[in-house]
Amino acid sequence: MLSEILSRSSSTAVRIYKRIFMAISVKRKDIRFYPDPKRVITRFFMPGQDDRAQSIIKKILNVNEEGINLLLNQVLRKFSKRHRNITQIFKKNFENISYILQQIDYDKGLLSHKRKLLIGSYFTLEFSIESAAFFNPSVVEDPDQSSLENGQKRIIVSFRATGEGHISSLVFRLGIIDSEGNITFKPPGNLVDVPEIIKRHVYEKKQFLKKLNEMHVYKDVVNMVMDKLGNKFVYGELLSSIADVKKEVKLTPSKKKVLQAVRWLANSHYEITFSMDTGISERVLFPVSYTESNGIEDARFVRFKEDNGNITYYATYTAYNGFTIIPKLIETKDFYHFKTSPINGEFAQNKGMSMFPRKINGRYAMISRSDGVNNYITYSDDMRIWNEAKIIEEPKYPWEFVQIGNSGSPIETDKGWILLTHGVGPLRQYSLGITLLDLEDPSKVIARLKEPLLTPNEEEREGYVPNVVYSCGAIIHNNELIIPYAMSDYASTFASVSLDDLFDELNNNS
Repeated sequence: MLSEILSRSSSTAVRIYKRIFMAISVKRKDIRFYPDPKRVITRFFMPGQDDRAQSIIKKILNVNEEGINLLLNQVLRKFSKRHRNITQIFKKNFENISYILQQIDYDKGLLSHKRKLLIGSYFTLEFSIESAAFFNPSVVEDPDQSSLENGQKRIIVSFRATGEGHISSLVFRLGIIDSEGNITFKPPGNLVDVPEIIKRHVYEKKQFLKKLNEMHVYKDVVNMVMDKLGNKFVYGELLSSIADVKKEVKLTPSKKKVLQAVRWLANSHYEITFSMDTGISERVLFPVSYTESNGIEDARFVRFKEDNGNITYYATYTAYNGFTIIPKLIETKDFYHFKTSPINGEFAQNKGMSMFPRKINGRYAMISRSDGVNNYITYSDDMRIWNEAKIIEEPKYPWEFVQIGNSGSPIETDKGWILLTHGVGPLRQYSLGITLLDLEDPSKVIARLKEPLLTPNEEEREGYVPNVVYSCGAIIHNNELIIPYAMSDYASTFASVSLDDLFDELNNNS
């Protein structure tokens, strides 16, 4: 057979040889990101009910001032180097618990500054944000590409970090890809910071009611709250309306749950800002609202180019409260200031949504898996409302018979949109694949790989969830597809593949 091939013209022989004998060469990188229990943040700590807090505060009130100074100095000596401005943290947590002083009929104005800080320290805990897992990465080009050598690109990689109680947050690392495809990362900072939380959202009543309907929150008490509000309202006005309804109506347990759901939805809109003196590896997006209280999961970042040429970074993610999920959207321009909001619509009700990096024929576009099995393309004039979709891929090959989904935002090339996918096969093994979509009409599939691009090897198959490789977004650099991916929901690494080899194989499969 080989002699028959070689008897052809050289170009034909090479093409046939590649088609029959050559598989795509995937280069795994010697880069590993493992969970690190030393990465800690502080959280407010309430040890039980109010009576327990009363008991703790009374004990501290009985300590003389000399003892207070000694105790506070011991706390600061042990913990001040682990957190930026820990006294501000203690001060904030003292204010969170200061209402207890009213319950025990004590004037907080009589407390010394150090006693307040000490009280705050007793209602503070450390939380290791990535002690359990560090996985499901996504990569985008850094907004700052200055001071680089020829052929280099600065990248930001986001990760799902999981800590105690399997609570997930979003963290970042900064790296550089060189002209040879080598990737180096800046060591993470020693401190980890949570942001200031700012609620500055204006709600549209019509959309707010529509989302409640999608969440199956129907009770008449909803209308009682909404009737007191204008067509647009802010968070404080909503809370005031809820308080009024509580005074006017005898609330049954089911109505209390409905009012709680209304607040949960409102809390899912928020803005956060990090201090400008934090490095990107020191910033953590920890769950803020109840809708995400058990995790910010699998963020898929994309560098989105607006019609006017401006760049905005968006990320879709799954908010999980331990019972239900809500797809949500992150928006940032600089990775210091972030806005979050729910994604609404009939086709925004499942995991794994990823945006295209620009509008398609004047409309926003997204790859989704609204039925949990197949890949869809969905279009919208408003990136937060998705009601129009078309199926583009169904499980076709044995390695993806269970289900397929995207593994990040489509990447634009002159040959079409590269869509990194994942498929689930026997023993629930996750593998990565590639689909090529038409550039002008991405609802058309040009080609897809018949065999997986990447399957778990012996190292990668052991972890929290065995036999899984998974990515939330790749990037192209110097004619290579650079893929960050997770190893069995425990740790993360990188691989790369030549675009020429990839397109040759896709061309064979078209």
